[in-house]
Amino acid sequence: MGGGSIGAGTEVARDGAQSGEGDSPIVRRSATCSLFPIGHHVTLWISSDKPRALRLPSLRAPLDLLFLVCCVILTADVLGPEIFGHGKTKDYALWYWAGQQVLNGGPLYPSDIHQQFEFIYPPLPAILLAIPSWFGKIPLYLVLSVLNAIAWWYTGIISNAMTGSNRRPGPWLEALPAFATVTFVFDMFDLGQPNLVLLAMMLYGFWSLRYRRSWFAGFMFALASAIKVFPIAVLPYLVWRRQWAAVVSMIAFIGILLYVVPAPIRGFERNAAELNTWYQGMVGSSSEKGFGQRDEQNWSWVNQSIIAVTHRLVRPINYNLDDPSKPTRTMNVIDVGYWTANWIVLAVSMLVGLGFIAVMPSAHRRTARSDADELGILFCLMSVASPLARQYYFMWLFLPFTVLMHRAAFDMRPRVRLGTWLALGAAGILMLLSLPWFPIAFQAWGNNLAATAILAVSLAWHMRHPPVAASSDAAAGLKPHPS
Repeated sequence: MGGGSIGAGTEVARDGAQSGEGDSPIVRRSATCSLFPIGHHVTLWISSDKPRALRLPSLRAPLDLLFLVCCVILTADVLGPEIFGHGKTKDYALWYWAGQQVLNGGPLYPSDIHQQFEFIYPPLPAILLAIPSWFGKIPLYLVLSVLNAIAWWYTGIISNAMTGSNRRPGPWLEALPAFATVTFVFDMFDLGQPNLVLLAMMLYGFWSLRYRRSWFAGFMFALASAIKVFPIAVLPYLVWRRQWAAVVSMIAFIGILLYVVPAPIRGFERNAAELNTWYQGMVGSSSEKGFGQRDEQNWSWVNQSIIAVTHRLVRPINYNLDDPSKPTRTMNVIDVGYWTANWIVLAVSMLVGLGFIAVMPSAHRRTARSDADELGILFCLMSVASPLARQYYFMWLFLPFTVLMHRAAFDMRPRVRLGTWLALGAAGILMLLSLPWFPIAFQAWGNNLAATAILAVSLAWHMRHPPVAASSDAAAGLKPHPS
């Protein structure tokens, strides 16, 4: 299953002609490939010829102004407690501590891997945090808030540009994915977590692949992985799609970012030792008790990864482990041991992965539309494949939401549009169950995981049943059959 092909280009051209999407004024003939170009003679219909389609906010657009107002309010929520109160809590103080440790030459991790790590990230993020930390807490918090605001904006812009619908969304449709995921965005600002910035990096990496910037795409994937590891799940996908330049670039830059960049500041040997300590403490210490230095969270309701939900379903695990004051609650439907549960997780993961491969179109059937559906599924899987998938990890469903909203708005088949809106509504209702008004049992059972599954299945259906295929089947049904 390779990259783009001439067949993919002609398929997209037919898609635009038969569905009416080719009449859109923004659709232009282009000599570039869709998402994963290989050849140089592929003609595709895409929404823009040039990367400058990534626009800035406009003060004349009401929804853009609303976005800016929201960013100001969210930034005030971060800076207000630090300026007028007793200091901003959550992860912000940890980021300042990590930056100061680098500036003062202090250790990032305890020498004993059995002690709890305060900073659970590789050394590179601490190096990056040291720069604004030198100016103090408020400048650091302001920089992090601005990065979140920029990432939020371009996540929306890139996602809307990569749906393969060849339609320019109206302002409300363009903003709808942001409204659907606004609670996750609040978490990003309030907690200080980098997942929104990582999402923007990954999207820009795939945007770069679209314009044959494979080496830069690999760098973006590597930077995201070097900051918080779980984006490395994109690597097998790149290998499967034979994006060799991006694969080599990603692997090379991961090595550079983890070993070379920190070396002048921390020292090569010290940085290598800290990397080893981090690896042993975060990856090598997995056991029945937990993993990743956060044992009390791994099996509790706060974690909705495939690993955690599967273990809770097959083992008698207290999903209130995060709070010892709460009574013990279990939800298992069968009772097996730890290693048997791991085999079940492996089997489930393999089935999901094989299912993803099965629905992927072959090279000659790929279109810009199918590539968007495919990427949407990929982001769904990366959201839940991480061993620890807390509430804010599902910010990565932004792209799947955007693609499906475009399908619901622009698909030529009325029943498909209705069905897609219903699927989006079902996913949205499931995700609303994470609000504090509802029992945490819903999250223990994996409400966000179930919503992710609905989005992934819907995208898979669209990928296997595009408008062109539906039109071709209908036309074939009208032809006389030999007796």
